[in-house]
Amino acid sequence: MRAALERIYDILFALKEYALLSLLVIISLVLLSLNDNAQVKSIRSVATVVLGLGQDQLSFISGYFGLRRENELLRRVNIELADQANQLREAKLENLRLRQMVGLKDQSRYPLIAAKVVGKNLTLMRNTLTLDKGTSDGVRDHMPIVNEAGLVGVVVASNEYYSVANIILNVDFRASAKIQRTRVDGILAWDGKSLLLKNIAKTLDVSVGDVVITSEYSSTYPAGIRVGIVSSVHEQAGTLFKTVSIAPSVDFVKLEEVFVVTQTPDSLRLELEQKASRTLK
Repeated sequence: MRAALERIYDILFALKEYALLSLLVIISLVLLSLNDNAQVKSIRSVATVVLGLGQDQLSFISGYFGLRRENELLRRVNIELADQANQLREAKLENLRLRQMVGLKDQSRYPLIAAKVVGKNLTLMRNTLTLDKGTSDGVRDHMPIVNEAGLVGVVVASNEYYSVANIILNVDFRASAKIQRTRVDGILAWDGKSLLLKNIAKTLDVSVGDVVITSEYSSTYPAGIRVGIVSSVHEQAGTLFKTVSIAPSVDFVKLEEVFVVTQTPDSLRLELEQKASRTLK
C-alpha cells in the first residue's frame, strides 16, 4: 500500500507543473464566470459565439458522416430491390416462353426433347447453336430443331451431354420448302446475306407476305413447319428464275430454348433414292 502511495506521489510530483496550470485555468474560468465587469462579459460573449460556431461545425461533420452511411445503406437496398425486380421479370418472361413451348409440344406429331441454348454463333457464314442435350437424352445427328416460332435448324454433331446444330442461316443448310398459299416448292438456302427459296420459276405465283413452310419432299424435316415470310421477290435477269427472299420466323438473337424433333431420315427412303440417283447417272 505504501509503495502504491509513493508511486502516485512520484507521478503527481513529476506532473506538478501541468497540475498547477490546470488548477490556475480552472480558477481563472470560475473568476471570469463570476465577474460582472463589462470587458469580462464581452469576453464571455465572444467565447460563447466561438464555442457555438465550433459546435455547429462539429455537428456538420458528424451529420455528414451520418448521411454518408445512410446513403450507402440506401444504395445497397436499391441494388437488392433492383436485383429482385430483375429476377421477377426474368421469371415472368421465362414462364411465357415455356407456356408457348408447352403448347407446341402438345400439338407436335413427333416426340420432342426440350433443350437450352448454351452457345451461339450468329456472325459467321456457318452459324451454329450449342444445346445442353446430347445422346444420353436421345438426341441424334440429323434431327430437326424447332421452337414455337418455327424451324430453327438441324443437329450436325452430338456427344453424351451436348449437341451442335446448323441453323437455317448457315451456308451448308438445305431444306425442301414451299409457299403455303400456292404450294409452289423450292429449296431453302442461305447465301451468307439472305435466306432464299431457290428454283422458283418466273411463271410461278409467289408474292411478298406469303408464308413459307417445310414441304413433304424433305426426308429430314416434317412437313408443315413454318420457316418465315416472303420479304421480297425479284426476277433474275438472263435466267428463268426469281430471287425469293425469306424473313425467318425465328428470332435467333433472342433464342434461348428449343425443341429437338426426335425424327431421323427414313433409311429405306434414302437408300432407294440414292440407288435411283446412281442408276440415272
